[in-house]
Amino acid sequence: MTIRHERTADIAAREALLDASFGPGREAKTSERLREGRLPAEGLSFVATERGRVVGTVRLWHITTGPGRPALLLGPLAVDPDCRNRGLGAALMERAIAEARRRGHREILLVGDAPYYVRFGFSAAHAAGLSLPGPFERHRLLGLALVPDAAAKAVGLVRATGIPAPGFAPVDIGAIRRNKAAKRSRLSHAA
Repeated sequence: MTIRHERTADIAAREALLDASFGPGREAKTSERLREGRLPAEGLSFVATERGRVVGTVRLWHITTGPGRPALLLGPLAVDPDCRNRGLGAALMERAIAEARRRGHREILLVGDAPYYVRFGFSAAHAAGLSLPGPFERHRLLGLALVPDAAAKAVGLVRATGIPAPGFAPVDIGAIRRNKAAKRSRLSHAA
């Protein structure tokens, strides 16, 4: 098993792994809105491979946790079902955190299960003063200070920053849902 920086050739396999791990609803999550249309933070996208096959992935993205407070958003973390319970997710997390710290980043946020992420130092208390630009479960918003001065509580709305992805046209999920609801309403009235 090897953990290395993600390459362009890994993208299709990574997307297939994410689809298999999280299902079709993964793109509707609020955390996805913070990643949508952006490139991941430079040097902070990793894959795990086994015999040349992508079996794990994690990425970090630029965000802010309040005015003048740059941070990273971790996610998604995914491991192929055939490779789970072998420490691969933990190894990906440790590599991502270590590299973010080495590159001078101050803090990392994620949306996930506290019982899993607490062992890496994440806590809900670190993110208690923050909110996301959409629905989320408060107890699943977790943060990790990478430097001592980032331990001071952040307050405010988390916002996406970073480099826009080339050729990306934003998708308005709300408009898509409203259009579907309008079609259903027209169909039910026509019946």
